[in-house]
Amino acid sequence: MNHTELIIQWEAEENATFAGWDFSHLCGRWESPSLPWNYLSIVKSYLKDSYRLLDMGTGGGEFLLTIGHANENTYVTEAYEPNYKLCKQVLAPLGITVARTYDDDKLPFDDNFFDIIINRHESFDLTEIDRVLRHGGYFITQQVGNMNSHNLMQKLNNNYIFHNPEHDVQSYVATLTNLGFEILAMDDIQYPAKFYDVGALVYYAKAIPWEFPGFTVKTHISKLIDCQLEVEEKGYLQCNEHRFYIVAKK
Repeated sequence: MNHTELIIQWEAEENATFAGWDFSHLCGRWESPSLPWNYLSIVKSYLKDSYRLLDMGTGGGEFLLTIGHANENTYVTEAYEPNYKLCKQVLAPLGITVARTYDDDKLPFDDNFFDIIINRHESFDLTEIDRVLRHGGYFITQQVGNMNSHNLMQKLNNNYIFHNPEHDVQSYVATLTNLGFEILAMDDIQYPAKFYDVGALVYYAKAIPWEFPGFTVKTHISKLIDCQLEVEEKGYLQCNEHRFYIVAKK
């Protein structure tokens, strides 16, 4: 396939619809090993039916709905407008409270309101979490660490500057401890993932623009062609993944 045909394909991936937090479009086109922990099991091990639960940055509610918590005790926040609209369509009719957020340090809830707050791959302000979480409540988060996709960012951007160096488990554990939280569990891992075609990388990069700022097919054609040559030679593009989780009790 010549470069013109490839670019047409890549532009189609760039313009493909992405909603919620659904990467099923890449099924069979990338491979990422399973984590050594199960976030869903961790959440459920601390959750009681009577608890008032907040899921921060719920996306389209995809993960939340797998928990099966009582809808009347379930609250979600979402900042991204398309996902917020999706939540209002899917979650609100079930009796789940949906709140639009704009700033991490301004959650629209009263002090000491929640028994458990979960946060999967969403930003947060620990001081605000401390405010809305009751004494004895739990904060459980799984995060994409600061080294995630580091090698691909460098591959696509010669002027790449390492961002958010304090987004790591040690920094958050230190802040939580200073706020008076007890750390009950934590882990941190880096591992390789693989993209089997460059179009999959394009779709991924456009879905998470905070990791690939300024990326477009038009502005990165030469870099994408380099990636294509690597796929043709090795059969894949390797991407470093970085995840960590923390369970903390107030």
